[in-house]
Amino acid sequence: MPDQTIQQVEIDGGVVVGVDSSASSLRALIVAAEEARRRGVPLHVVRAWSFRTAPRPADCPPNVVPSMDEFQQSVEADTERIVANKLGEPPDLPVHIHVVHSPSPQALLSASRGADLLVVGHRGRGGFAGLMLGSVAEQCVRHAACPVLVVRPSV
Repeated sequence: MPDQTIQQVEIDGGVVVGVDSSASSLRALIVAAEEARRRGVPLHVVRAWSFRTAPRPADCPPNVVPSMDEFQQSVEADTERIVANKLGEPPDLPVHIHVVHSPSPQALLSASRGADLLVVGHRGRGGFAGLMLGSVAEQCVRHAACPVLVVRPSV
């Protein structure tokens, strides 16, 4: 069976949002959906993963290492659940989910090449809580091929 993991995102127009299940990225998802509706374009939800960040497949027995495909499917299912919880099911706009086995900055920057807008949360799950801007958001602001909207937490 061939490896089904995806390592970069290629899109043709629309709003791209990075989601990692952090509170900041969930707020970015809502803002990105509003922006996609306003523009009348599809929403592309990008979720980058690694073995360290992927949710463990629920049906995988203890002491067994899941395959790449099992991890990929687990991340896809988790991302679909997040999108359904935040945007409703079915959402009221075209949504495409891209699950990528790649570091977050590389996944988002590759998606930015074809995007109209890239939306990211101000900081994700890692790093230091006191940072004003997380490392992924900073790299996107510096290197994205399209405009970037950094979403701050609601006040």
